[in-house]
Order: sequence, then structure tokens, then C-alpha cells
Amino acid sequence: MKFETPIQKDCYEKIKSWLNDLYEDVYTPPYDLPVFVLPFGSATATVEVLPWGSTEAIISTWSYVVTGVDITQDLMQFLLKQNSEMQFGVFSIDDDGDIRFHTTLVGSTCDRHELQTSVSSVLQTADHFDDTIVATWGGERALDRVA
Repeated sequence: MKFETPIQKDCYEKIKSWLNDLYEDVYTPPYDLPVFVLPFGSATATVEVLPWGSTEAIISTWSYVVTGVDITQDLMQFLLKQNSEMQFGVFSIDDDGDIRFHTTLVGSTCDRHELQTSVSSVLQTADHFDDTIVATWGGERALDRVA
């Protein structure tokens, strides 16, 4: 596993055991990055431990909600409205036009419960909204891309 800072490595090791205790299916991709992948329903979440400067790490949890969708004004309004109602996490659109849902935590202060809340929020939100978005605007869910 390649780490850019010792703090990033420490954070990765800390959350690795928590994720394995909290979730039945936790996968570590075959490449050398500090990443975990967790499936849930029709969604998949990625948990990344990233350096934040030289003195901190962040835990970024995200999911592709829908890919291959035509980004229309009413879809954008829908996502912004949902963002205003979310208690934890936000929708975004990446450079490829894919809709993602994500959260970010400060690694050094993160505890087990906070990590579980973050990961569960991403998984449940992506699993819920992927069907809604595909039914109204089209595109593919994470499960559709793998099948």
C-alpha cells in the first residue's frame, strides 16, 4: 500500500478494522491505493483515505449514483433541492457528467460511529436516489454498470 504521509497511513489502519467490523462485504481493490469498496443494494461506496497537507488526512466516502445521464436544468434543480434537505452529504457532478454522492471527514478526529454514519449515509442515499433519478432522467445505476 502506498501512502504519501505517515498520518494518512495511520488513518487508513484505524478505519480498516472499523470497516471490517461494521460491514460484511469490504473489498480492497487490487491496486496500491488506500481505498475500500462496499456494496449495498444497487449502490457501491468507495472510502478513500487521502492526505490533507502534511499534518492531516481526510476520509472521503463517495458513490456513483447515476452515470450516463443527460444533465438537464430540472435534474440540476432536483439535485440542488435534495442537497438543501440532506443532513449529511451532498450530490455533485464530476467532470464526466456522472452524479455522485459524497461525504468528507477529518481523519484524526474521526471515530467509529462517525465513520459508520458517513458510509451508511452514502450507501443508503445512493441506493435510494439511483432508482428515482434513472426512472425520471435515465442513465445507469452502479449495479447496472457491473451487470
